[in-house]
Amino acid sequence: MQTKISTMMSGVLLVLLSVLSVQAYAIPEIQRWQTDNGARVMYVHVNGLPMMDARVVFDAGSARDGELSGMAALTNGLLAEGAGGQSAQLLAEQFESVGAQLENDSLRDMAIVGVRSLTDRAYLDKALKTLSTVLSQPDFNQKEFERELARMKVAVTARKQSPSSIADEAFYRAVYGDHPYAAPTGGTEASLEKLTLDAIRGFYQKYYVAKNALIVIVGAVDRPQAEAIANQLSAGLAQGEKAAPIPEVAPLAEKKVVRIQYPSKQVHIYMGQPGMKRGDDDYFDLYMANHPFGGSGFASRLVKTIREDRGLAYSVYSYFHPMREAGPFMMGMQTRADQADQAVGLLKAELEKYIKEGPEDDELADSISNVVGSFPLNLDSNGKLMGYLAMMGFYDMPDDYLQTFVDQIGSVTPADARKAMAQRIKADRLVTVIVGDIAGEATEDKKAETPEE
Repeated sequence: MQTKISTMMSGVLLVLLSVLSVQAYAIPEIQRWQTDNGARVMYVHVNGLPMMDARVVFDAGSARDGELSGMAALTNGLLAEGAGGQSAQLLAEQFESVGAQLENDSLRDMAIVGVRSLTDRAYLDKALKTLSTVLSQPDFNQKEFERELARMKVAVTARKQSPSSIADEAFYRAVYGDHPYAAPTGGTEASLEKLTLDAIRGFYQKYYVAKNALIVIVGAVDRPQAEAIANQLSAGLAQGEKAAPIPEVAPLAEKKVVRIQYPSKQVHIYMGQPGMKRGDDDYFDLYMANHPFGGSGFASRLVKTIREDRGLAYSVYSYFHPMREAGPFMMGMQTRADQADQAVGLLKAELEKYIKEGPEDDELADSISNVVGSFPLNLDSNGKLMGYLAMMGFYDMPDDYLQTFVDQIGSVTPADARKAMAQRIKADRLVTVIVGDIAGEATEDKKAETPEE
């Protein structure tokens, strides 16, 4: 009993010290406005290095693909492959000549285009001019379209040779069914065959518009400069309209088991179901509930039980991935084929136990200390801060999200964590995906499946 009390007291002390360290770290003021053509802007002035990060976020992720999965990714990828009549090489040289770095990516919810640049006018002006060209004047020429499409087809083939990719795609299909989140962001063989340049142009014209954009600016530029930057980046965009809401994610009605034969030494196991979305009232309760269970690396309960006690896997984890609608709650691990069913059973049993009992006091105290203590490191660069701001703006989070983060984390109790897990996660309705050399393994759920197109 004395050891447990000492552990709890140590955890409380660490939390208090972490809170003090975060309080000493000043959360920058967030300023918001809209450009004349309707783009939303979030800006934070940061003194120090003469650097600026600007990111334009569009509601143009793969959830907008419709029947042509891969369209959002291909559209975003083509932006820097030729714009304003300039080749991809020339655009890259213009960024490199002033030490600027272009970023672009497409996820399930969002697509991003941005730049990091020095703030000296000689460098910043050229970087912003080139970024504006990429944003508002993409060429979408046939040659580059065919080249990028061919690259995506090669990537689809490569994913079929990766058991982890096969398992990931099968998991999303089983969890999300006919919801837009089900399709792989990189497309399938069937969908890529149907993609046309006209479809890409139409996607761009619909979603890469000012009213569907969020501009985030972080760095050593003042408010008038930030306003000028936002106007410059949005000026060439059509005003357009904000994208319509995507459908809600339906909860699973029953369990699903998917077994896919693949000649790999290790069996890949994914297990989970729809979890939570950004802004849910129980977000912090679920976040902290998962941390000691499977989200704290080698300190997690899953690692202790499955790796240390049973020796079934080197790594095992769990996480919530919140999105605009309910993103997945997922547990994952790799193990030998002859241990796959034992591992699946143990993974489910640990989840059932945790849902029933929740975390112990010292487990949660240690997790709170870990999360709170590392929080300042999540904001120690312009790029990290910009990532938080982009998340907050895109998902309509309150401006005080960063200021109240520590308090929200520290206020979670073991009872809160247990209640949140019990309400959200239904252990009798899990999707289980097993990919590996499982031929001949006999179980009650035995069913061989092959990856779908």
